[in-house]
Amino acid sequence: MRTIRHISIFSLIALCFVSLAAGQSAPLTGLDEYIEKARQDWKIPGMAVAVIKDDKIVYAKGFGVRKLGDPAPVDEKTLFAIGSSSKAFTSASLAILVDEGKIKWDDPVTKYLPEFELYDPYVTRELTIRDLLTHRSGLERGDFLWYGTDNSRDEILRKVRFLKPSWSLRSRFGYQNLMYLAAGQVVARVSGMSWDDFVRTRIFAPLGMNESSTSIKAFKPGGNVSQPHAEVDDKVQSIPWREIDNIGPAGSINSNVVEMAQWVRLQLGQGTLDGKKVFSAATSKEMHTPQTIIRLDGQYPMMYPDAHFFAYGFGWFLSDFKGKKLVEHGGAIDGMRAEVALIPEEKLGVVVLTNLNGSLVGNTLVYRVIDAYLGQPQKDYSGDLLKAYGPLLAQAQAAQKKADAERVMATKPSLDIAKYAGTYTNELYGTVKIAYENEQLKFQFGPAFKSTLEHWNYDTFQATFFTAGTSRTPVSFNLNPQGKVDSLILGLTSKEYPFKRMPDEVKAPVATTKN
Repeated sequence: MRTIRHISIFSLIALCFVSLAAGQSAPLTGLDEYIEKARQDWKIPGMAVAVIKDDKIVYAKGFGVRKLGDPAPVDEKTLFAIGSSSKAFTSASLAILVDEGKIKWDDPVTKYLPEFELYDPYVTRELTIRDLLTHRSGLERGDFLWYGTDNSRDEILRKVRFLKPSWSLRSRFGYQNLMYLAAGQVVARVSGMSWDDFVRTRIFAPLGMNESSTSIKAFKPGGNVSQPHAEVDDKVQSIPWREIDNIGPAGSINSNVVEMAQWVRLQLGQGTLDGKKVFSAATSKEMHTPQTIIRLDGQYPMMYPDAHFFAYGFGWFLSDFKGKKLVEHGGAIDGMRAEVALIPEEKLGVVVLTNLNGSLVGNTLVYRVIDAYLGQPQKDYSGDLLKAYGPLLAQAQAAQKKADAERVMATKPSLDIAKYAGTYTNELYGTVKIAYENEQLKFQFGPAFKSTLEHWNYDTFQATFFTAGTSRTPVSFNLNPQGKVDSLILGLTSKEYPFKRMPDEVKAPVATTKN
């Protein structure tokens, strides 16, 4: 009895894996083969899957490799980025503070962040913590405030006041990372510790998520870490990890399927895991309750083939699948894609982590597992989605060809190209620098976006970037009535945010002395 009493939770999990290795449970028969085929069909180098049923991890396994060209395999403890699946951790952090009576869901954001300001004073005054979590602020994404920049969390939120609304407050769903950053800063301000420390101490620690982190800075040399990948010119290749600490509360968590399974158990347990209450059943219910209605149009019917309704809770997408409530959230950041899903009434959860940018396989594996436990006929969701995805890629390629066809050939810039060089600024997005070097224009926007500019037509050039793959963006210069360059429009952002050219620096004359 003394020996049993001293077995740790991690030893019990290890024993669970030993029993799993003996064979798959009946509903999951054939799942290994299905996952491996899906992995190869979607060209994914490596992935890991966990299934949770009736408060137990009934399946946890890795497939493929951590990095192309390296034989090191993915296993159930390999770390991946979970991207926007992190948002539910931020919501849960606020739920803990609600339980403690330190905040209320409908408190104004300015009660805790008095410096917080949006473009519209009415929205500044009315925006609540609930609004931060439900993508209904009325703002466009504005992701280039953080992506590839060295802006701090505070500086990003300071600049949000310059982001113009695209629609009115609470009128429609508009996915927003910046408001989740604001939510994380509320956590920091109220708790007296950073969002990162709060998540680590109040969520990771009670759940035994000791390998999980909120930053790639926590990775150890030689650790069991997957490498991001992207498809470039029809070839999958590894790409560098991107540090996104400045938008952490919206998507910077890294984890593995074993530890994410503990998170899923907590969600299915309505905030309690192994007798430990992390947040209350009441706040758990609130997080899983529809808050913002989402229209089932665009690509959503393809991604949610059985859904009759679609909504957003606090850090979770909500829909129905085969007559059951589906609570889920995906996540994507450079070279990684994640999917975390729950069917609460069946006490069923699935985690899928992959190391390929843009892969949509996670949803299909979730549906395959749900069908298995509901006794539904097996359906090839992966194959069906892959077939539907092909025409979408073709449409994107056709749109690019159309844009290329609209290029006016045999034109030249209005000015000698050296005269386009200069510093261009925008109060929202910062600074673009254009340098003239070796008879070429060199472009730089933040640390991540650097390129030689190639002339396209008239006063428009093209920059080519390699971030999560190769992308081209137009850089269009505007001339004033005097024929001098006045501003530029950057295709990465919006025509509403031109970059104004700064006056050229005037060098002070060198003082001379006479003997």
